[in-house]
Amino acid sequence: MAAKKYKSVLIADDQQELRDLLSEKLRALGKEVVSFSNGRRLLLHLQDNPEDVELIVLDLDFGAGEPGGIEILRDIKESWSDLPVIILTGKGSIDAAVEAVQYGAADFIEKDLYVEDKLEIGMEKVERMLAVLRENARLKAENETLGRENSYYRTELGQRYQIVSGSPLIQDLLEQVEQVASIPRPVLIRGERGTGKELIAAALHYGGDRSDRAFVKLNCAALSDTLLESELFGHEKGAFTGAAEMRQGRFESADGGTLFLDEIGNTSLDFQKNVLRVIEYQEFERTGGSQTIHVDVRVVAATNADLEREIEEGRFRADLYDRLRFSVIQLPPLRERLEDIQPLVDYFTGQICDEVPSIERRVFSAGALATLQSYAWPGNVRELKFAVERALCVAGKPEVGAEDLPHEVRGEGRVSLPGSGNFDEQVDGVERGLLMRAMQGAGNSQKEAAEQLGLTYDRFRHLLRKHQLLSK
Repeated sequence: MAAKKYKSVLIADDQQELRDLLSEKLRALGKEVVSFSNGRRLLLHLQDNPEDVELIVLDLDFGAGEPGGIEILRDIKESWSDLPVIILTGKGSIDAAVEAVQYGAADFIEKDLYVEDKLEIGMEKVERMLAVLRENARLKAENETLGRENSYYRTELGQRYQIVSGSPLIQDLLEQVEQVASIPRPVLIRGERGTGKELIAAALHYGGDRSDRAFVKLNCAALSDTLLESELFGHEKGAFTGAAEMRQGRFESADGGTLFLDEIGNTSLDFQKNVLRVIEYQEFERTGGSQTIHVDVRVVAATNADLEREIEEGRFRADLYDRLRFSVIQLPPLRERLEDIQPLVDYFTGQICDEVPSIERRVFSAGALATLQSYAWPGNVRELKFAVERALCVAGKPEVGAEDLPHEVRGEGRVSLPGSGNFDEQVDGVERGLLMRAMQGAGNSQKEAAEQLGLTYDRFRHLLRKHQLLSK
């Protein structure tokens, strides 16, 4: 049975100030909010409008004479088991909050965060929790339709996982992928955010001898340890309150295929220990079960973290790192392969125009392309895709100009700094950006661009050669 689709957020708390604070922030996030002073009123509303609810934020204690949060939670889960509930707990009520999680609450947050830190810190946690719930719902839907999805991936692989690049760096990387695709050993994919780590994981799976089996993905950064354990290993019927049936975890779903663990560098040491055991022995037990389950799963992990530093500081297990780095694939950032900007722009243009027929297909002017090439792209290919889509939506002419690009890409007088690298690498990035921006502003006149920057013509030419911006 498909999961229900919900739209609004219900809040129940006996503190008016807190209800108002939560409501204001949730509305800023684009949510419709309905608040109540007690759980009884929330239940009555839910019974009348079950299909309009996305999330419930529920207090544990509504005072004398009112049903407590645990009782309300149990009523909710009895009728709407897939509806996520976040529990609000006061100081000293952690044990009760943990009990609520056992009854099916998605998570809990302490009220004192809101009282002491007000909006800035308190709502940051709410936003994180909402993001977790959205991702968890997506993952659940993926897991339920895994068989159909994998059939789809095999037939539509060229569209969904297409790697658009003419860069020698990417071509060398794809050769490495081809070499290890059929070797049943872990692979560690490293790279900055937005560089396309999932694409490489898909290339490893579909380019190897496991391509006809499941390709299962899990974003480790989006889930708490408790949710990660349930997602990875599954649970037995009756393992905890609300576990009405046995549920397979991701390792079981990936049996014979590939499990992609994204952002593994953001996980706890306990989680890392459990993953290491499965990698080493290919076995585990479901939560609440005693039967050892044997699987044949190839683990592909990805991270943008500095794992060597994480190991030094005690946040990542050296033994897991040693197992994962049987093969390490390092994805270059977009700023190191600027020759890919234009083909990526063309690809994303065609993609969004096919998806949204109302968006007119337009070309990007030379000035727009020069601006795109002068930006450091801290968000890499993903950020470029968003920039292209936004520009196409706002452009009022047949040609997309530099003025149609997002303001952070245009720079507006600022020089974009690279997202990573040592001092010299960042200085080089700034130099290249200044040179390209000056050439754009001078209509590609080297003499005029040199004057704009206060450089002699000879020195300007020298810098162009240094950054390979001078045509031979």
